[in-house]
Amino acid sequence: MNLKQLVAALGMGICVLAQAQTDPIVTQSTSDSKTSSISDSKTTVVSPPPSAIAPSVTSINSDICVTGFSGAAQTQIFGISFGSTRIDYNCERLKLSKTLYDMGMKVAAVAAMCQDRRVFDAMMNAGTPCPVDGKIGAEAKAIWDADPARIPASVREK
Repeated sequence: MNLKQLVAALGMGICVLAQAQTDPIVTQSTSDSKTSSISDSKTTVVSPPPSAIAPSVTSINSDICVTGFSGAAQTQIFGISFGSTRIDYNCERLKLSKTLYDMGMKVAAVAAMCQDRRVFDAMMNAGTPCPVDGKIGAEAKAIWDADPARIPASVREK
């Protein structure tokens, strides 16, 4: 083959190659995919702390013989509060005695005070025994000596 024929054959081959490359290439494929996800989450709730509030136990009038007290306790789950009053019996005795004295009933006022063992002992030590059954002085002392069970109990004995 001569050179001309070779160049012509080569040119035709290149044209055929060029023409073959312009045809579209079709590819068919099938794919299967599976996705799996695991999630771990934590939620934090911000809220005010629980509170137990102790009740206010006050006495507006200072001329009473009652004392108030209250308290409270709180945990994260459970809370409790309470309040109450306490009667001061010695305060009551002093007020009653003062009222009796102001009404002119001096012996009754002393008798009311003598219900306290400390006052009773002080009166006996002073030589002026507490009144009993309307009797005063030596007659009252004789009654107290005859019946010691009537003597008021000591604070320690109660």
